[in-house]
Amino acid sequence: MKKRALISVYDKNGIIDLASFLAGTGWEILSTGGTAGYLQKHAIPVTDVSAITGFPECLDGRVKTLHPAIHAGLLARRNDASHQATLEKQGFAPIDVVCVNLYPFFEQVQAGLPLEETIEFIDIGGPTMLRSGAKNYRDVIVLTEQADYAEVIGGLKAGTVPEAFRRRLAGKVFDLTAAYDAAVARYLLDEEYPRYWPLSLKKAQSLRYGENGHQSAALYFHTDQRGALASMEQLHGKELGYNNLRDLDLAWKAACAFGLPADGTRPQGEDAVLRLLPDSDTGTGMPVCCVVVKHNTPCGIALGTNLAEAYTKTYTCDPVSIFGGILACNVPVDPAVAEHLSELFLEIVVAPDFDAEALEILKKKKNLRIMKAPHAPRETHECIAVDGGLLVQETNRKLLEKWAVVTKAAPEPADIPDLLFGLRAVGYVKSNAIVVVKERAALGIGGGETNRIGAAELALNRSARAIAAAAQAGTGDRSPARVLASDAFFPFPDVVEAAAAAGIKTIIQPGGSMNDQLAVEACDRLGLAMVFTGTRHFKH
Repeated sequence: MKKRALISVYDKNGIIDLASFLAGTGWEILSTGGTAGYLQKHAIPVTDVSAITGFPECLDGRVKTLHPAIHAGLLARRNDASHQATLEKQGFAPIDVVCVNLYPFFEQVQAGLPLEETIEFIDIGGPTMLRSGAKNYRDVIVLTEQADYAEVIGGLKAGTVPEAFRRRLAGKVFDLTAAYDAAVARYLLDEEYPRYWPLSLKKAQSLRYGENGHQSAALYFHTDQRGALASMEQLHGKELGYNNLRDLDLAWKAACAFGLPADGTRPQGEDAVLRLLPDSDTGTGMPVCCVVVKHNTPCGIALGTNLAEAYTKTYTCDPVSIFGGILACNVPVDPAVAEHLSELFLEIVVAPDFDAEALEILKKKKNLRIMKAPHAPRETHECIAVDGGLLVQETNRKLLEKWAVVTKAAPEPADIPDLLFGLRAVGYVKSNAIVVVKERAALGIGGGETNRIGAAELALNRSARAIAAAAQAGTGDRSPARVLASDAFFPFPDVVEAAAAAGIKTIIQPGGSMNDQLAVEACDRLGLAMVFTGTRHFKH
């Protein structure tokens, strides 16, 4: 019996080579609609599927191949006499190759088309044929990727396509349809946490190694949404590694938390903050932000009226830890700042854009990765792998619930911008986290500690060193920082006492401890102001 191949592809790249080979070696080619016309245009003989089914396509093309003549031909086992007898009785014939790629639902969802248009890109017949053929992979070769055409042609020329390869092709089918169905489910579901968590991810690249050299790794992006990382363009430098990508992600999120003027993204939670605060200059516009991340936590973060100011403040926070860091800023990099950056060893610089002269300056650093990032992060939920599953949570975008001054002393109006800056910044530092702030810049960061007083002592000590160094260099005065921000409540008054000894005047923290009153009483005794926000910002 003549071998038969069913070909129905949206992406027609490479299909002429495959179809020409099959037709040239005596195969009958079945096809539908646009694919049939395309093959015929290239002088490849085609049998229309309707001639096999005895039924014309209908419903604007929604029904073409959903027919027993097709699916019996795909699912019938060749070594099962009863299956073969059924085919003969019904007048059906086996189908030995099915080559299908699907309507571009992934791309259409990303394009943001209206619902009625997007639904028409949900492929029904294609996945159904692929699944039927894949289930019967010992007898049917299933093709979903152009990259596999040549190997199948080679196998057929040699007289056999090995079963192990057929099985791998079948696995690719279910890999594709699982991602496809997950993308459709995410699009149609109106549940924040559905019964099954639909993930549709496509491999972007293999990575040289993972967190450590002996660990393998790869990068995947969502098929149905384009996040900030996927939108970035690498302009220069070595290939990004696993740790680079983790740090790049955090650095860009932290920089964009203060707004991204390039795409109009406002600071997170800005409107809610303005409604809660007393009438004052809150500093919640769209300032220039610069942040350096090292080992997935900021070692410097600051705001300025221009990038040079923001960068200088960021560098001052921790000139030692910036070595080998990832620097992000929310405005384009100019030549003057590029000159400063070229004097450092940095792994990555990421910004919305780069002045042409600045780019040439930075490109002199052979291995420096230069990333152009046009969009702010957009994720609504984040996933963390645990053994056997995923933890899924809403992305932390809420800045504060309330603005409650709980002490006899109130914050000075001039300190409110620093309080808000510290509150935003501390949410990107590993918990337990403390950030000491002066003039909308972190002067001391303490993070990743197992107790809060340890984090506070680190931040306060680093702040004191930064102030002394700036004064000695003539780039700042010796006045102490006035603001301390904490990502969680104080179980004891020890942090208040340490802060007061260092010259801090106002503390911002969520509150919520059984011992809140002890911290409030310590503030009143020592003359500090304290603000409760009602919103914790742990980052594990």
